[in-house]
Amino acid sequence: MEIRNIAIIAHVDHGKTTLVDALLKAGGAFKDYQHVEERVMDSNELEKERGITIYAKNAAITYRDTKINIVDTPGHADFGSEVERVLRTVDATVLLVDAFEGPMPQTKFVLKKSLELGLKVLVVINKIDRPMSQPNKVVDEVFDLFVKLGASEKQLDFPYIFTIAKEGVAMRKLDDPRISITPLLDFIIENVPPANGNTEAEFRMQPATLTYDNFLGRIAVGRVYEGKVKAGQNVFIINADNERRTGKITKVFTFQGIQRVDSQESVAGDIVAIAGIPDIYVGETLTTSETAEKLPAIKIDPPALAMEFMVNTSPFAGREGKYVTSRHIRERLDKELETNVGLKVEEASEGGEAFKVYGRGEMHLTVLIEGMRREGFELQVSQPKIITQEINGKTHEPIETAVINVPDEMSGKVIEALNKRRGEMKNMRSENGNTLLEFEIPTRGLLGFRSSFILLTRGEGTLYHSFEKFDEWRGEIEKRSVGSLISGETGATMAYSLWKLQERGSLFVHPATEVYEGMIIGEHNRGTDLVVNPNKNKQLTNMRSSSSDEALSLSPIVEMTLEKAVEYIKEDEYVEITPKSIRLRKKRLTENERKRAKD
Repeated sequence: MEIRNIAIIAHVDHGKTTLVDALLKAGGAFKDYQHVEERVMDSNELEKERGITIYAKNAAITYRDTKINIVDTPGHADFGSEVERVLRTVDATVLLVDAFEGPMPQTKFVLKKSLELGLKVLVVINKIDRPMSQPNKVVDEVFDLFVKLGASEKQLDFPYIFTIAKEGVAMRKLDDPRISITPLLDFIIENVPPANGNTEAEFRMQPATLTYDNFLGRIAVGRVYEGKVKAGQNVFIINADNERRTGKITKVFTFQGIQRVDSQESVAGDIVAIAGIPDIYVGETLTTSETAEKLPAIKIDPPALAMEFMVNTSPFAGREGKYVTSRHIRERLDKELETNVGLKVEEASEGGEAFKVYGRGEMHLTVLIEGMRREGFELQVSQPKIITQEINGKTHEPIETAVINVPDEMSGKVIEALNKRRGEMKNMRSENGNTLLEFEIPTRGLLGFRSSFILLTRGEGTLYHSFEKFDEWRGEIEKRSVGSLISGETGATMAYSLWKLQERGSLFVHPATEVYEGMIIGEHNRGTDLVVNPNKNKQLTNMRSSSSDEALSLSPIVEMTLEKAVEYIKEDEYVEITPKSIRLRKKRLTENERKRAKD
């Protein structure tokens, strides 16, 4: 049986996982009686909630006596390290592009990686049923992007096809009948070269991703480049420094539909999962030959952001969480390092009470924090900080490409806001009442910008960004013009107090919420921090007054999600995270401590 290996790459929300659903159904991955959920590959709880792919996943179907290994990749830039690695295991990539939005920042990022590896790229124009979709124009835009990214002449002659993934149909030409997804499967068989590899040579394989199983331990997923692999085989493992050690493979799995299935033997060209080597790592080479050369190293881009994870020290510590000590946090971070290759952890204090966690971006780190919170962890985190590099004696910082789509009348406000954050406009075009803006902006400038952007555009704009390069430091950025309303007392908030305080700024807490001294309960419009008493109730007397019967009318409370909270805090503030609550607090809880620190 021939094997074809493909990775499906796309910008977030262009319909990639929905297309994989259609391919799996057409390839007989599910029985007729099976109930199949939407976006079945997004199996993680957070993925289902957010509607995005966070982890790369493998699946396989059989069509026309050919096994097609499919890798579904993340669409968000923060999980780009997953995409970079899995591209090494495939022979071609299927680039999915929205027929209305066209190529977006993440499309550019993943396409660049594919072209650098010399992979053949198949273009799928999806969502052609959308109002105002322009499939032929988008094909031209994709061609322009190929040219811009330095594609070879062979790569520029890319094949393309049109689909509506939601309806499970594909067509070679726009006026072809819309019957099934089969034309796409034929298109893949015709254009993807069969996986080659010498099955008679000594076994060589390189893990591209890692998963963890409570019974089998660490599982390495990768492509068999040469030879054959079977359970019980003794192997040599070669690391990046060419050091060799030995191990034994206890289990070999191949993919069938979305399931991992036991395999007696797998051959060169197939994508497999192996268990039995507890210290296996991404990019190492597994081989049965003691003298074999290691495979080319997999380069992983360095982290761009760092945050401190600490033991919760607030007065409410230990009330809601199950795992509250530094030992628990350290063990959980070590477990995450088993599979999350883009992450790096260091001890940030001598007593091991705080850990510096490095990640690819804000979402990369908040997904980890949200996962810990749901598992019963209690911790506090600091403001995210960018990671700079010294190049030729000058400080360089990460710069991102941001693509923004807003109604015409709102573009001026957005341009002004981005200019204040050291953004540099690279492109601007207006079409059908919408303006498309392209900016180069420091990562620092985008931290905390999304919530302001939603207010500026009244929720009508879209903002996408991805890492572009390291460039010279662009100067200081003033991000938050408001101060904090800080509780000066511990107790339950009163509606009367909040009613009086709301004229000073937006509030983050509801009436009857337990607060403590030093906790941030809202914004102060004047820009300075203000200590207030949210626990004071109205004094009742037997004297009548003109304001005694005034109705209490509270403005809507600003609900703090984890992402909003992490974006919002300043350098002297923490986010306290428990399974039930997300609170903001000052590092120094009492006013006296804060005054002493200033002096």
